[in-house]
Amino acid sequence: MALHGHRSRQRTSTPPTANRRNSRCSSRPCNNRQVNRVVVIGSSSSGKTTVSRELSARLDVPLLELDGVFHQPDWTELPDDQFRSRVAEFTDNDRWVVDGNYTSHGMRDVLWPKADSIVWLDMPKSVVMRRVVVRTIRRAASREELWNGNREPWTNLYSRDSEKNIVVWAWTRFDHVRNKYEQCMTDGTWAHAGINRLRTPGEVKRFLAPIEAGTPIP
Repeated sequence: MALHGHRSRQRTSTPPTANRRNSRCSSRPCNNRQVNRVVVIGSSSSGKTTVSRELSARLDVPLLELDGVFHQPDWTELPDDQFRSRVAEFTDNDRWVVDGNYTSHGMRDVLWPKADSIVWLDMPKSVVMRRVVVRTIRRAASREELWNGNREPWTNLYSRDSEKNIVVWAWTRFDHVRNKYEQCMTDGTWAHAGINRLRTPGEVKRFLAPIEAGTPIP
């Protein structure tokens, strides 16, 4: 996705036990897993960055925000080969949290197989849309610096092009993102990892509350 100011946007055979585990995780978090390598995914404005920063602080591990790698100065998109290389280098470490999706830019193959825990923020569409509107207006009005000197331009809000307007992007891509990740839960893509699918802000709060360095993700 060539979006100015926003996210662009090995599969192995699945043993029966993995299928059962993924089925359980579709309705509630996986319990009592010691984790070191966490990927936080979800629709735009689902809360990925907030949760990732909390996890990084509580687990005392480094954090990589994929938006900050992909969007270079002047909203220049990092070429995919360099993007994958930088993410691969960061995730060669033993412990980390990575914030972001970017499946169309190779993260499905470069990042996911290394993760031992997937945190999917699957908020209701109403929550996502309210957040994305408020966030976008706040960023544009405050001239908040996002990544590498980039800022949210007001002009994007007037566009109906989802490649420019993150609000349109969030609305039109919501179902696609949810369907894609639901498939990953059932086809074995995440069979190697613990899965926490969090569907409401309350679930996120309860998920984060007990976490600290050296303890399993609940």
